[in-house]
Amino acid sequence: MNKTFKSTIYLNTLFLSLLIITIFLPSCGVYSFTGASIPPEAKTISIQYFQNQATLIEPTLSPTFTNTIRDQFTSQTNLHLVDKNGDLALEGEITDYKVTPEAIQGNQTAAMNRVTITVNVRFTNKFEPDKDFETKFTQFRSYLSTEDFNSVKEQLIDQITSDISDNIFNKAVVNW
Repeated sequence: MNKTFKSTIYLNTLFLSLLIITIFLPSCGVYSFTGASIPPEAKTISIQYFQNQATLIEPTLSPTFTNTIRDQFTSQTNLHLVDKNGDLALEGEITDYKVTPEAIQGNQTAAMNRVTITVNVRFTNKFEPDKDFETKFTQFRSYLSTEDFNSVKEQLIDQITSDISDNIFNKAVVNW
């Protein structure tokens, strides 16, 4: 046999092996291309409504955050969302929402303001209880004090809730 023929057989065998691994690895339910590592027996997730218990109440914050975290888990995993008693479960509350001055200038005015949101989360995993946790997640975004807060508030809340949702998702099922 010539070298070219041997090389072709080797490459074809390698390609076929990789193809088989690629087909069967995701179907085992342990790994997904989002990096989620979920027990194969877990089929459902319940995510309760996150009440806003912060001193300052923003009416859109609870539904925005709850929908963001629900969307993340249902779009990035094969888990089905159920009302309660999911194989994986998330619950908690928004504990802080505040707007504070940042970057004080020489004339004692703020050049920037900061929006901060803190969410307390309890996660339970029926199949791997050692991965259960209760943790507070905090994120913030800054905006220029010359901007009208009401015109940037929705965008800031969306960005912050997305960041917190990513952090919760990573802690709960990515395990990196």
